[in-house]
Amino acid sequence: MNCSEAKNISIRAVLESFSFFPSKENSRTAFYFALDREEKTPSLSVDFIKNTAFDFGTGKSYDSISIVQAMKRCSISDALKYLEQFNFSFQEQNLKLENIPKGYEIIDVKEIQHPALLDYLKSRNVEDQKKWVEEIHYRMNDKNYFGIGFKNDSGGYEIRNAYSKICLGKKDITSIKNDSKDVRVFEGFFDFLSFKKVENYLEKETSDYIILNSVSMIHKIKNLLGNYKNIELYFDNDDAGTRAVEIIKNDLKNAEDCRLLYSGFKDLNDWLIQNNPTEERQVKYRRR
Repeated sequence: MNCSEAKNISIRAVLESFSFFPSKENSRTAFYFALDREEKTPSLSVDFIKNTAFDFGTGKSYDSISIVQAMKRCSISDALKYLEQFNFSFQEQNLKLENIPKGYEIIDVKEIQHPALLDYLKSRNVEDQKKWVEEIHYRMNDKNYFGIGFKNDSGGYEIRNAYSKICLGKKDITSIKNDSKDVRVFEGFFDFLSFKKVENYLEKETSDYIILNSVSMIHKIKNLLGNYKNIELYFDNDDAGTRAVEIIKNDLKNAEDCRLLYSGFKDLNDWLIQNNPTEERQVKYRRR
């Protein structure tokens, strides 16, 4: 990877790899706490469109390479080696589409019927949970596309199919309310669909649900979680997921890390795909 390619990698994704998440954000800009010091007011501004960062406290500007250099205190060559872990084409797509695509049009929203989308749900072992999602047909860059859509609280759609992962409209959480004192929090909607599939096996009652749609949205839910008696966290088994759990548990002592259920797997959906749960397996979990 050369410097030109590396600078196209999303700074948001790079910061997330170091478990850094925004304190506040909009469709274009986010503010983070400084990389190298303690502070009460976030001073690091990230421009998602330009893919640059600026520290108002020190006057330093950053791109994806210098962000890694600052975090790891390393040379440019070592920073490039670190950035090789990112899929360049996917990050480039995210940089352009994860915020608010200006040239898209939603053509149709309907119950999922297309065989390709039904097959994709089946491959994720959640074909029986299609009532929570919709079939979205949209036009962008003079081409027609379709995918599985999961609506967020701002009216945007998380779009997934076997080949793409984007957001149409404003990025936001999805909250599903059932007037419960309990809430379960998931990173992505496939984890939510996976949980709904095994909810009866776990002998869990229906609760409220919050789906982040990106772990970077964790800052948006802190105040919401304060209204609940019990909080269950179903995040990914990676550094970002661990950091997200720590952030919530540090503020809310009634939050429970529920990743024991799928220990050894990337996330809840990965566990469901590889270990289609049986009732006997769930009983063993409940007795731990």
